[in-house]
Amino acid sequence: MRAAFAVGLVFAGCCSNVIFLELLARKHPGCGNIVTFAQFLFIAVEGFLFEADLGRKPPAIPIRYYAIMVTMFFTVSVVNNYALNLNIAMPLHMIFRSGSLIANMILGIIILKKRYNMLKYLSIALVSVGIFICTFMSAKQVTSQSSVSENDGFQAFAWWLLGIGALTFALLMSARMGIFQETLYKQFGKHSKEALFYNHALPLPGFIFLASDIYDHAVLFSKSELYQLPVIDVTVPIMWLYLLMNVITQYVCIRGVFILTTECASLTVTLVVTLRKFVSLIFSILYFQNPFTLWHWLGTLFVFIGTLMYTEVWNNIGTARSQPQKDDKKN
Repeated sequence: MRAAFAVGLVFAGCCSNVIFLELLARKHPGCGNIVTFAQFLFIAVEGFLFEADLGRKPPAIPIRYYAIMVTMFFTVSVVNNYALNLNIAMPLHMIFRSGSLIANMILGIIILKKRYNMLKYLSIALVSVGIFICTFMSAKQVTSQSSVSENDGFQAFAWWLLGIGALTFALLMSARMGIFQETLYKQFGKHSKEALFYNHALPLPGFIFLASDIYDHAVLFSKSELYQLPVIDVTVPIMWLYLLMNVITQYVCIRGVFILTTECASLTVTLVVTLRKFVSLIFSILYFQNPFTLWHWLGTLFVFIGTLMYTEVWNNIGTARSQPQKDDKKN
């Protein structure tokens, strides 16, 4: 019952979060920093109150290790959100981030000296082909939708190329962070709630360097059209409302994933997250009428099938459940 509730949170929170993020990015493509800051602040405050017990509960994992993890987590979050300002459409953003299996395998081979069976290599090949198709078709759309001026077309493509580079960097950094987190959990035990708090609280001072951009977008948000809230009869700038809903849905999404990791096997979590990304992609295409050709659908299908092959879901669907993994201390 608890696992079903967690799946509901993941789908409701993560899918709606994508919608509010796109509403924000469409109006102000460079708003990634204020979105990231708001998400970090909300989750850090919640964790300080309920996980850190107002700072009275000492961390189970030494702070020096969290400092390393936080540096990677902060970088990944900022770069991923900022990529939306570099001619990266939301559908491509979601598809590209689905390539985490590729990054995990590459770094697993290089750092952990892992070896995989042929099925996993084939699945990664499918995911790679799918991402390549979607990326190639998106590149054609960027150049065709640009101005007729050759310089404008080249400039748009150059920014798009920089966005692809940013997403690739974030993908590899995220995989490296996952490996580092895995080694910490083996050494100190699994403390997911604690990690969630410190990953969002410790980077907050880093936003000082982004303060100017955050302030500029706060001013822009305040100047957006007013929206009258039902029932309470209060008007607020609509961009602030979108941001608030984005933060809340992000928290619901993260909480759902956390509950799922304590109730189900990692296979189930991977499958649910993959399905969620696929549903979010469909929402984005249908709701916002994003350009999505038959080639894009083919690439997406390759990514989806490759992910299912990697998790070998058809062999494990009946045994996906495992004993709940509890933190050593109070959750």
